[in-house]
Amino acid sequence: MIKLRKILLSNYFYLLLVLVSLPFIIHSLFKTTKSIYSKDTKEIKGIVTNYFSDGDQLKLYIKGKEQVIATYYFKTKKEKQKILSTIQIDDKLSVKGILKRPDKNTTDGLFNYRKYLERKKIYYLMEIEEISLVEKNHNLFYGIKNLVFEKTKNPYLRTFILGDQSLMSKSIIRNYQELGISHLFAISGMHISLLSMILLKIFQKLKLKEKTRYLLVGIFLCFYFFLVGCSPSILRAILFFILFSVNKIYYFYIKPIHIFILVTVISLLINPNYLYDIAFLYSFSIAFSLIMLGGYINQYKNYLIKLFITSFISFIVSLPITLYSFNQVNPFSIIYNLFYVPLISIAIFPLAFITFFIPPLERIFNLMIMILEQSSNLLNQITCSKLIFCDIPYIFYFVYGVFIILFFFAILHKKYLYIVPLFLMILFHYTYPYLMNKDYLVMLNIGQGDSTLLHSNNKNVLIDTGGNQFYDKEKWKKRKNKTSIVKNITIPYLKKQGIKKIDLLILTHGDFDHLGEAMTLIKDFSVKKILINEGKLNRYEEELIKTFPNVKKSKAGDYFEVGNLKFLSLNQDLGDENDSSLVFYIKSNTKRLLFMGDASYKSEESIMNQYELEKIDILKVGHHGSRTSSSLNFLKKVKPRLALISAGKNNKFNHPHKEILNRFNRLGIKYLITKEEGSIRISL
Repeated sequence: MIKLRKILLSNYFYLLLVLVSLPFIIHSLFKTTKSIYSKDTKEIKGIVTNYFSDGDQLKLYIKGKEQVIATYYFKTKKEKQKILSTIQIDDKLSVKGILKRPDKNTTDGLFNYRKYLERKKIYYLMEIEEISLVEKNHNLFYGIKNLVFEKTKNPYLRTFILGDQSLMSKSIIRNYQELGISHLFAISGMHISLLSMILLKIFQKLKLKEKTRYLLVGIFLCFYFFLVGCSPSILRAILFFILFSVNKIYYFYIKPIHIFILVTVISLLINPNYLYDIAFLYSFSIAFSLIMLGGYINQYKNYLIKLFITSFISFIVSLPITLYSFNQVNPFSIIYNLFYVPLISIAIFPLAFITFFIPPLERIFNLMIMILEQSSNLLNQITCSKLIFCDIPYIFYFVYGVFIILFFFAILHKKYLYIVPLFLMILFHYTYPYLMNKDYLVMLNIGQGDSTLLHSNNKNVLIDTGGNQFYDKEKWKKRKNKTSIVKNITIPYLKKQGIKKIDLLILTHGDFDHLGEAMTLIKDFSVKKILINEGKLNRYEEELIKTFPNVKKSKAGDYFEVGNLKFLSLNQDLGDENDSSLVFYIKSNTKRLLFMGDASYKSEESIMNQYELEKIDILKVGHHGSRTSSSLNFLKKVKPRLALISAGKNNKFNHPHKEILNRFNRLGIKYLITKEEGSIRISL
């Protein structure tokens, strides 16, 4: 024991541990692994590790030879009730269907779902055609897990007890992210510390010996870890508690920072891919900084001052992680945490566990949740605090790390000149898009619809927003979490470019696949002005005019400039929605562009009769390349060097039509299609 203590107290031991572990961790990170399954696999038998249902959709996580995410669509309400009343975690199922690879990101810089799943050793998704139960679960532990799963159908109860946010609305989660408080909803070291402290106090009141107290809490935390799954932040917290307990009981006198190094190495040896996990990066970087700066924090006795300093340190340390992951930061989150940390950690989190055992208290729990949601909605109206930062080369995130170390060195040693580099780095990052200003066009790959960004001299024009059409369904089929083009593609892309506002939103006409997400955009992003066509208003346009104060109608002959771009409106109201699409001739310093909306042959004929349009550099093809647009005469007249077509993969209209593509080929016109190329970016 004495020899072991000497080893564990040596600084060289931890240095050696890191040096020995590092090659293995790096090797595991870059090691290429392949799936056991293939696209020819038609049936998988495996254990249900998790599942959730939304409307007519059932998503199953099935562990066979490897983990697969399988999706099934209920045919009837009765079938939904039957399947959901049958399936439980750890049941063995047989699922038959079609395996497919997860989608890659088709827009540079956006979330890569395939890579994300591969890091979790998930290589295939399955579209289930047939599902059947092979064997019921009879394991006691999984029986308890299923019981907890069943009793936590309240989204917040499941979030705070199991760390599972699948039942929560995506818009609410996004609200918390915007405020900078979403970390409070992931079960973390703070929650585990609070839980273990409460249990230790209870066992102390029961007059149990110290060793017994820590042993019982350790056993409980291990079982809790089994319940909530292998989250890196929970793993860190539980490993830290166990090692801290051993250190305390057996008087090893190991420094907290050395315990932290042990925990980090063990965690990464268990799963090296944690290094790609945002929760891991947040949890470990913040925990490390708070351990290192513990003496500085604890010199203050006032709880609120300590909380403010802790919040400030956490904000600064996690800044490069936040900027890299979300391209947005909210400095007010330092203040918000003074309210939300006590509310969640002292009130809501413990109350969630009490409510689980005493269900009548759910009314009080829901009241606390209402305060939480309403206050977050109110604070989210303060948009000036949300600062957008573009993507920058990776090396600068390491520079952030160096400057953050200098920042805390300055605070501890009162050498405040060392604070300056971090603020200069933040200023440089914020103004980076202005320093590296370039004019460009991006046709976003949004599926079956249109949305094109024009960026010029730090001004931004978005032509159409796209929109997923959700048709009316029976109530039981409706999903709470609907996919949003603007929230999942457009806004994240704008932020990654460092774009802070849309100066002009042009909505070419009233079809949903062109303006369907305009309302979402103006609610979630800064838009200064909107242009619509002069045709008859439909209900989407009427709603937009009621909501947004600066909507103007554009007519043929209108001319305006945005940045270095000169716009001339060509089309007029021809009675039909598509025929009346806004058509713009746009001239940059070096290129001539023609955007056709969904204009048809009729519109093309009208435009050719009124304007001399020749040698267009870029043609945004009308109506997604359908046979109703891009007539032979029109193409011969405008002579485009490049045609851009926005069309969704496997779209039911078969856009773009072969006849149109053959026409382009015959005329020697190069074309690019979003469903093949992904988002298309062209320098202007």
